[in-house]
Amino acid sequence: MSQEISVLFVCLGNICRSPLAEGVFRHVLDERKISDRFLVDSAGTGSWHVGESPDHRSARSAATHGVILTGHARQVQPEDFRRFEYILAMDQSNLIHLQEYRDRVGGEAALYLLREFDPEGGPGAEVPDPYYGGPNGFEEVYNIVDRSCRALLNHILEESGTLR
Repeated sequence: MSQEISVLFVCLGNICRSPLAEGVFRHVLDERKISDRFLVDSAGTGSWHVGESPDHRSARSAATHGVILTGHARQVQPEDFRRFEYILAMDQSNLIHLQEYRDRVGGEAALYLLREFDPEGGPGAEVPDPYYGGPNGFEEVYNIVDRSCRALLNHILEESGTLR
């Protein structure tokens, strides 16, 4: 393969769902021993948490599954629509925001809801925001994100036709 495949996960504040999806996707890539072929990041549509570490509840849920969350929250930037091939929104609100933003700034990134790839999802299915809920919500979100990221990777590999 001559170039990286680039994937960006996006939620509202970039401290719960999108860093979890980034961490899970990186973990799945490591399992398949193809991390070096991907550029993976996460961002938020809002700026409230820029510079903060992932929410401790997301980090704890991830860690129980052997997934380590790293990085700090950042906001989606215009260059993200040119830098990333795939941008995955956690919910409809984020997807609409991303579509409107891409229309203003340009770019070729393909925009999807992450749960479009979830075998238990469906049209319009969203990753729920666990921020104001209890620990069970974070575990539910982990399971959704894990299923979705595994199916997303299979989709990307099939679509690219360059990785087996």
